[in-house]
Amino acid sequence: MPRLSVRARLTLVYGSLFMAMSAVLVAVTYLLTARMIERRYPTAGTSVVRLRGLQDVATAQRLEELKAEVNREATRQKHDMLEQLLQSSLVTMFVVGVLAVVIGYVVAGRMLRPLHRVTATARRLSESNLYERIALDGPQDEIKDLADTFDGMLDRLHRAFDTQRRFVANASHELRTPLTINRTVLEVALASGKSPPETKVLADVLLGNTARHERLIEGLLLLARSEHELGTRTGTPLPDVVRSALDQLDVRDDVDVETRLGPAVVDGDPVLLERCAVNLLENALKYNVPAGRIWVRTGTTGNDVFLQVVNTGRPVPSYEVGSIFEPFRRLRADGGARARTGSADGAGLGLSIVRAVVGAHGGTIETVPRAEGGLSITLRLPAADRAVPPPRAHALTDEYDGPVTDE
Repeated sequence: MPRLSVRARLTLVYGSLFMAMSAVLVAVTYLLTARMIERRYPTAGTSVVRLRGLQDVATAQRLEELKAEVNREATRQKHDMLEQLLQSSLVTMFVVGVLAVVIGYVVAGRMLRPLHRVTATARRLSESNLYERIALDGPQDEIKDLADTFDGMLDRLHRAFDTQRRFVANASHELRTPLTINRTVLEVALASGKSPPETKVLADVLLGNTARHERLIEGLLLLARSEHELGTRTGTPLPDVVRSALDQLDVRDDVDVETRLGPAVVDGDPVLLERCAVNLLENALKYNVPAGRIWVRTGTTGNDVFLQVVNTGRPVPSYEVGSIFEPFRRLRADGGARARTGSADGAGLGLSIVRAVVGAHGGTIETVPRAEGGLSITLRLPAADRAVPPPRAHALTDEYDGPVTDE
């Protein structure tokens, strides 16, 4: 059963109440009119008994017949009058009822318009644009109180998110200084000829741990930055972003990367978009299998542009798909996901940064586990110029039919 909107329900309530009250009014009017007619035009009451004094019995009977005929005609006229009154009242009630429903629908829409504004603002809000407010004008009624309460809640949320982001950024910056000092000391110890071999082995291990900690802090900084409002927005071609990302990666010799880079321009931050593509490709390389493949596509579908990265790999359970975008969560060797930080394989922030960057650009992520193993991750972002008719999207390869289609 389809769900009725509040506007439709209010219209039905108003229309039902109006029709019920109109029916009561018609019934009362009908009864009062019938009583008034009966009082003003009573039926003739002279009987044969009062005519017995007449000498002519035939005349008396004739008068009795005329009286009966008059009574029947009066009754018929009263019945016709009441029936016409009832028909006219019902037709008028129906016409006015339809008009009342239409007017009620329009008035309900105008009364609910501020609520639509609240709903539209709530749908549009995310962590990256909590600065927006409803700022509803009008009388201080219940809807205005609701909008003001919502704005107050947004103020508190904005302050809380800003405090959290500043804490992460400040803590990451503060941690970089001692790590940089440690790395410098360890590099000096490794370069020194006076250091014993045991010290150099220990310094080499500590230098690797320091490098992993630096990558973790860099990831936290990038995650904190990508969750902020975008400060830079320029027309960025996704094919150029993918090419730049591929140039930064050390692609394994046993993994074949195939690209189909169609025209796709997004209005956003080029640095964040490039990091997003790098993280997606790193994830596809890291969790691939020997002699595996990676397909990379860009293009336009509908009013959006997309970046799709598909890789072969171990099977990934569908119930684990959502968790891999959480911070510090990585796939296990068997395809599952678990929390793990500070390992040699990474800190588990790559896909979290991808999600934050896509959210900051107003896009969505579609992740589909492949039956043969691996994942298909599709990023959909608003196109920079929606007025240009999008080109048709082509199949990724003859061997793979990805989730992005022409329909």
